[in-house]
Amino acid sequence: MERINSTLLTAFILTGIPYPLRLRTLFFVFFLLIDILTQLGNLLILITVWADPRLHARLIYIFLGVLSVIDMGISSIIVPRLMMNFTLGVKPLPFGGCVAQLYFYHFLGSTQCFLYTLMAYDRYLAICQPLRYPVLMTAKLSALLVAGAWMAGSIHGALQAILTFRLPYCGPNQVDYFFCDITAVLRLACADTTINELVTFVDIGVVVASCFSLVLLSYIQIIQAILRIHTADGRRQAFSTCGAHVTVVTVYYVPCAFIYLRPETNSPLDGAAALFPTAITPFLNPLIYTLRNQEVKLALKRMLRSPRTPSEV
Repeated sequence: MERINSTLLTAFILTGIPYPLRLRTLFFVFFLLIDILTQLGNLLILITVWADPRLHARLIYIFLGVLSVIDMGISSIIVPRLMMNFTLGVKPLPFGGCVAQLYFYHFLGSTQCFLYTLMAYDRYLAICQPLRYPVLMTAKLSALLVAGAWMAGSIHGALQAILTFRLPYCGPNQVDYFFCDITAVLRLACADTTINELVTFVDIGVVVASCFSLVLLSYIQIIQAILRIHTADGRRQAFSTCGAHVTVVTVYYVPCAFIYLRPETNSPLDGAAALFPTAITPFLNPLIYTLRNQEVKLALKRMLRSPRTPSEV
C-alpha cells in the first residue's frame, strides 16, 4: 500500500527559514541583492580571468574561474527558491524539481570541495617546488584534474539523489528546510532510512575529511616554505596568493562539517549553517579573491584602464 501511495506524492512544500512576518519584504530584498551580487561578482571574476593574459596564463586563476561557475550555479539553484519563502501563498516544488535541486546541489558542492583541494595542491607545487612546477602542473594535467573533479562531483550527486529518492514518500510533504537536502527529505520517507543515513554520513564524511586533510597537509608544507623566504616582499606575495584560498576553504568546510558530520538533531542552527555554503559563500568568494588577492586587483585595474589610449593618459 505504501508503494502505491508513494506515487500520489507529486510535490514538496519547503517551509523555508523561520522569520518575523514584519521582516518579509526586508528578507526578500536582502536575498535578492545577495543573488544579484553573487552572479555579477562571479561573472566579473570570470571576465577578468578571461580578459587578462597574465591571469589566464596561470593555472590557479583558471581554477578560480571554474570556482566562479560553480558559485553561480549553487546560488541559482538555491537562492531564488529561498526567496519564494518570503512571498505570499504556498509555492509547492514538484517532485522532479526536488530531485534536481538535491542532485545539482550535491553535484556542485562536492565538485567545489574537490576544486579547493586542487587549488591547494597547485599552490603547494608553485611555492614548494617552483622550479619543477611548469613540468608537474601542465595545462593538460590541470584540465584532466578539473574534468575529474566534475566527474567525481556528478557521481557523488547522482549517488545521493538515487539513494534518497528510491524510498517511498507517501506524505506528509512538508520539508522542514529551505531547500531539498538529504536529511530534511529523508524525514518524510515511509521506510527505514538507516542505510541511507549511514551511506550519507560515510560518503560525505570521506569526501569532506579527505579533501580537508589534503588541503591541510598542503598548507602545512606551504607555510613552512613561506617562512623560509628571506625577503618580506616574497613572503607577502605568497601569503597574498594563499590567504584568499585559506579564507574561502574555512568558510566552506566549517558549516559543511556542522551540517553533515554530526548526529541528526533537527536543530534550528542547521538552516542558519546551510545558508553559508548555499548563499553566503558564493557571495563572499568574489569579494575575498578581489580584496585579498593583489594580482586580481591589479588585473581589474588594468581591465578598467584598457579602453584608454596613450593620448588620454
